[in-house]
Amino acid sequence: MEVPLTPLEFARRTRCLYPEREALVDGALRLTYAQFFERCDRWSAALQTLDVKPGDRVAYIAPNTHAQLESFYGVPQMGAVLVPINYRLNHDEIAYIISHSGSTVVCAHEDYLDTVHRVRDQIPGVRHFVALEGGPARLAEARAPGNRAEAGWLDYEALLAGASPDFARPPIEEADLLTINYTSGTTSRPKGVMITHRNAYMNTVGTLLHVPMGLADRYLWTLPMFHANGWTFTWTVTAVGAAHVCLRKVDPVKVFELIKAERVSLLCAAPTVLIGVANAPADARAGAPKGVRVVTAGAPPAAATIERIEGELGWTITHVYGLTETAPFITVSEPRPEHDALTPAERAVIKARQGVELITSGDLRVVDEEMNDVPRDGATVGEIVVRGNVVMKGYYNDPDATAQALRGGYFHSGDAAVVHPDGYVDIRDRLKDVIISGGENISSVEVEGVLLRHPAVQESAVVGLPDAKWGEAPHAFVVLRPNATATPDELRVFVRERLAHFKCPHAFNFVTELPKTATGKIQKFVLRGRRSAIATQ
Repeated sequence: MEVPLTPLEFARRTRCLYPEREALVDGALRLTYAQFFERCDRWSAALQTLDVKPGDRVAYIAPNTHAQLESFYGVPQMGAVLVPINYRLNHDEIAYIISHSGSTVVCAHEDYLDTVHRVRDQIPGVRHFVALEGGPARLAEARAPGNRAEAGWLDYEALLAGASPDFARPPIEEADLLTINYTSGTTSRPKGVMITHRNAYMNTVGTLLHVPMGLADRYLWTLPMFHANGWTFTWTVTAVGAAHVCLRKVDPVKVFELIKAERVSLLCAAPTVLIGVANAPADARAGAPKGVRVVTAGAPPAAATIERIEGELGWTITHVYGLTETAPFITVSEPRPEHDALTPAERAVIKARQGVELITSGDLRVVDEEMNDVPRDGATVGEIVVRGNVVMKGYYNDPDATAQALRGGYFHSGDAAVVHPDGYVDIRDRLKDVIISGGENISSVEVEGVLLRHPAVQESAVVGLPDAKWGEAPHAFVVLRPNATATPDELRVFVRERLAHFKCPHAFNFVTELPKTATGKIQKFVLRGRRSAIATQ
């Protein structure tokens, strides 16, 4: 009686129970679950007519659209493996991922057709190219004589229209590959994280246990679907029959427009996106409903950001933590009854911690170099490691990296953290981002959190740069709020009043924006390369 654990089981249930409920909103397009799943079935059939077989890889380059969401059902239910690609990568990186994954079909949003054409000679293994949007007019333009894009694009909507909703359903095992999600590759070539059907199923169940959802919920896609499969909300929202509201590009004004117009009740956002939302124009925020639930992850959020979102907007933030390699969630900053007696500022400090392991995520530890658990003193730093049902199968075609990441029977996160007496894990930095100055360890996250409490500071990033006396020293990059002013001396005094003096940045560099990944993570390796831009302040 055992049934394989797969998120496709959630689709089966919702298809049976909620066919007439609204599944998706994408601009003017609205689909019920019956209509949505019929399109997914037609796409599965179309892929089979294109000779895509179980185990073949199908790559996607698209923003948060209905077609992108359909890929998370249409591709895996016919046994193929989905490869969602970060559309903000450059063309060479996209070519590498397509080639390395062995994708035989590439599906691209109309904005990225030319990007794919630039690298067609680098991806000879691709048999079919599918344009997800644009229709006949865009394809006719692409095929115009002399245009680079003249060869071989198939029209997604035409393929769907010509396909039957009936297709051959292969048996799906829970250990089968569901997706290959490529890491950002900031220090080396991107690695392909192999996520199984079981991994995604377990993360979805764990998410629903800790972030309950229901039929009445309407989820706004502020998070890119390509990133760790949209933190598996591509399946989580569907599992309870809730509605997906697509947002193709994050714009704080548009976020508030959709929240109000579509009665949005839940969204996910990296801390940098939350900062943008908190600093949206007053007229955009006017009339925004209270009670919106926000799941944040991707980087340690500052307590000041949490306090602003909850205090000023009346929203509720749940902080979770994970990695692409863990499908992705492994901790949640779980609220406890005793937290109710705390002040909003004190609660925000606790919510900024990564928290405790999810019920479904497995055994999470913070260990020293000898794999001994660090004491629960809130001070001793170790590395977060985890083993459980959400941990990836490995890195695709990279046995050496897999062995290194999974050594000792645990996945090694590379995140440096402490454990508080109540068992809550608190990340202090990426191990590679810990600043060692004069023999003292400095957490860049801690310094950034203090800077964000300054009324003029909108964003901050702190990195270690070479220093003749101390070996390396902290340097701050700061984005000020609109119409706000601050001086390096003012910020220096502000930090020293709240932290040990050796943690204070040696220089403050004011910038208009910080370099970020598509999911909102600050790219500190880029900042480390800007030494010449730093004023000696």
